[in-house]
Amino acid sequence: MSVDKLQNKIRKMKNPSMVLFSFDISAIPADYRITGSDIGDYLQYTKALLTALKDTVPAVRFDFGTFAVAGAEGVKALSELLDAASALDYYVLLDGPAIYTPNGATLAAEQLAKNWKFDGLLLNCYIGSEGIKPFAELLPKNEQDLFLVLRTGNKSAPEIQDLLTGTRLVYTVAADMAKRLGEDIIARCGYSRIAGVGPATSGDTLQQLRTKYPAMFLLIDGYDYSGANAKNCSMAFDKFGHGAIACAGDSVVGAWRDEGGDPVELAVLAAEKMKKNLTRYLDIL
Repeated sequence: MSVDKLQNKIRKMKNPSMVLFSFDISAIPADYRITGSDIGDYLQYTKALLTALKDTVPAVRFDFGTFAVAGAEGVKALSELLDAASALDYYVLLDGPAIYTPNGATLAAEQLAKNWKFDGLLLNCYIGSEGIKPFAELLPKNEQDLFLVLRTGNKSAPEIQDLLTGTRLVYTVAADMAKRLGEDIIARCGYSRIAGVGPATSGDTLQQLRTKYPAMFLLIDGYDYSGANAKNCSMAFDKFGHGAIACAGDSVVGAWRDEGGDPVELAVLAAEKMKKNLTRYLDIL
């Protein structure tokens, strides 16, 4: 099962971190501007990073939307990168497209599982259960996991996600739904195949999620957001250092912006620094 694969890789590498790749022209270093195409340049740079990071980072993540808006060339590049990451034995998480209708969810669940190579799919759950159930029913059969956005780490998130609804905060209502949908699909490692996403900017939120939902694997998003830190992230792990993974993007992919040198080597150094910071606060048994 996929979440078993992820937890086992984290334990083996002693590194609970993931790197996010979003198609961003500004992230391409000058040394890789060689194909005459922005997508082509980003593709070559990302492939080089995937190869270089494979012994350091257990998991990678790709943002469907930023590639899709680049058109057919972007979609083709994303498919190629998903294949490359899978071939390098990463745990591969795909940020899925926006879903706005129940019918759209049913169609997307079938086509995504059929046409794209990934181990886990990330979705926004705020359309409600009708937008999630088709994925929750289909993906586990294909040995794929589902990650549901519960609480984000951006500054305006509290405007909606921290509002009270009855006696619960909105994001805990979302977490309760994720728990219900995933309580019958528990992997061997003890965590549900339906995981939650919480913010690296709020240790209190992560601690609450870890305490209230002990069987929920947590993706800690926004490690490189302003206000995020490794100590906050540590609140998402259980007493064995299991059950969570922290995700960074530009601080690794764009590490070359801060100092001169080989951009791929600088990305590896940034990933190793992230690992060191995270494991200062937890022991992965």
